[in-house]
Formats: sequence, C-alpha cells, structure tokens
Amino acid sequence: MNEEHPVRLSVDYPDRPLDRLTTAFRIFTVIPIAIVLASIGGYAGGGYGARGDAPTIAVGGTGLLFLPPLLMIVFRTKYPRWWLDWNIELLRFTNRVGTYVALMNDRYPSTDEPQWVRLDVPYPDAKRELNRWLPLVKWLLAIPHYIVLFFLYLATIFMVIGAWFAILLTGRYPRGIFDFVEGVIRWHNRVLGYAFILVTDRYPPFSLSQREVPPPTREGPLEPQA
Repeated sequence: MNEEHPVRLSVDYPDRPLDRLTTAFRIFTVIPIAIVLASIGGYAGGGYGARGDAPTIAVGGTGLLFLPPLLMIVFRTKYPRWWLDWNIELLRFTNRVGTYVALMNDRYPSTDEPQWVRLDVPYPDAKRELNRWLPLVKWLLAIPHYIVLFFLYLATIFMVIGAWFAILLTGRYPRGIFDFVEGVIRWHNRVLGYAFILVTDRYPPFSLSQREVPPPTREGPLEPQA
C-alpha cells in the first residue's frame, strides 16, 4: 500500500553553502551537546552518521521508556500520553544531534526547538490499535531490520565521509547522499517506533522513502499456459 508509515521523519535539505570550519571540526563541536544528551541516557555517542549508534533503550528513569509502556499495554491496554511525549521529544533531540553529526546542517542542535528535523508519531488508541501481546515479541520480529540496518549504518559512514569532503571543497551537501542518510535515519526511527517505543503494530517497511512502496502489479490479462 502506497501510504505513509505512522512514524514519519523528514530532514530539511540545506540548500545553501554550509560552514566549512564547523564541518571540518564537527567531531569536536558536537561534544558539549552530546554530553547533555548522554546525561539524559538517550545517546550512546557517535550519532547516526559517524558511527551508526542507536539511542540507549532504558527500562525506566532515563533514556527511551520501553518496559513501562510494554507492561501497561499488556496488562492495561493503555499507553500513558506523557510517556509517549517523553519518548518522542527524546527521539527528536537525538535526531537533531545525530543529523548534526552527519553534517546535514551546520546550526547547533537545540534541546527543544524542532529546527531542521521533523519527527511525527501519532498517539495510539491502545485498546483499538495495539495488540496487547505483540509488544512481548516485537523486538524479536524486528531482527531482519537489525541486520539490514547494520549494513546501512556501514554504508552511511562512507557516505558521510564523502559528504565531509564535498562540503569542504564546495560548501554543499550532495543531495543524493543527503537523501540516503535521511532514509537510513527514517528507517531507524520506524524500527524504534515499532519494536521499542511500541507506538504502532504496523511492521516497518524495508524502504528508505517516506511512503511505503506498493508491490508490483501485473498489467493486462494473464497469458494462457501452453
């Protein structure tokens, strides 16, 4: 079906010259905001672009809330709204820092303003839209995505290195590389939304694009078999 997945992410393309100096030393300029993010427990360091690290999944207190929503869905078929708000805001913050590390913008990441990253996650009706037992196995069902994302992360490292040289030479982020890195981050967030923050039962598509790719259809009548 050609429609958007509930977890939607887009990153504004910087159609302008980027700052070469902060790009050259991005690994150092990100340190202060990375420390802030790490203090929340939602970031392991390195970001999506540089090392492909994922946000820390915590069972409670700090980081992304996983176990508390799981228990509430299983036993109460309920997802407290403020828990989801916490997860979404932490994901948005993590994505801003991750895209900054991936050189996708030269503005410094804000702790609360949306800036160039738009991540939208709808609040689910747990009783009607979420299977109460599925959260127990979602992390297991997502294993194929972990494998694919591992190789996509490796490819992203080389893509970002290429973008680093391109920005230093031309001041511009190659659009093709930008779209690829954005797609990997989008894929990553869909898997998190499905398997860990448990906001949807829709299985993440194996796609980098915003919309799911419809299956190919056969046009015209079937040819008779001889």
